[in-house]
Amino acid sequence: MDFRKINNLSVDCVLFGLGPHHLSVLLHKRALNLYNDNFPIIDDWILPGLNVFKSNNLGQSADLVLKGITEQHFLNKKQFRTYGSHKRVKTDKDLLWIRSKGGESRTITVVYYLTLPIENIIIDENSDFKWFPIKSLPVVGFDHQTIITDSYEDLQSKIMTEPIMFDLVPVKFTLNELQTAFEIVLNIELDNRNFRKKALTKPYIVPLDDKRKVAGSKKPSKLYMFSKDVYDKLTEKDYIINTIL
Repeated sequence: MDFRKINNLSVDCVLFGLGPHHLSVLLHKRALNLYNDNFPIIDDWILPGLNVFKSNNLGQSADLVLKGITEQHFLNKKQFRTYGSHKRVKTDKDLLWIRSKGGESRTITVVYYLTLPIENIIIDENSDFKWFPIKSLPVVGFDHQTIITDSYEDLQSKIMTEPIMFDLVPVKFTLNELQTAFEIVLNIELDNRNFRKKALTKPYIVPLDDKRKVAGSKKPSKLYMFSKDVYDKLTEKDYIINTIL
């Protein structure tokens, strides 16, 4: 394997994690102190990413980024967009960080994003990674705020036409969990009775014999699974959110 880096080509990953109350984004701590008054102290956050190795393609590079976070293997990462503006480096901190990593001031980055339940990646207190609710992000370096915003808008759009939502809930989920997921991601309120009625008409939302005790409920809730096989066999794609609303 050729471990030489392509200094002006990188991959960044936007990880969206859904919790009980928030959709969050995983950020990486950026820290550098040269102990020289001529250089700024860097102590902030950026998206997880790295420069592409010469012997790796883009997908393999994204996998390396994710492997640096967790040993889990994700099949649902989506190549989203390429960013190459000469204005990507916005501050002295950005320029110093790039130079400390041997990169170039004008770097093209290819962005991937993926969705998952937030509990699927447990972050240690001493880790360089941290989950932040998307509505209360810290100041981030480079153009990463734009990348996060663009990715989130794309996610909201695709959730209305593709089965991405089922990557955000557990493999076995309750209808309340599914409804809450839609409400959090789209920042809307749904009528519970209407949601359940229409969700149950979807052949790809498969009822299970299992039940789960839910906090605050006296009775265990029935569990369901998403069947990709059934969804893929539908002759007419039934837009998920349009018909649930």
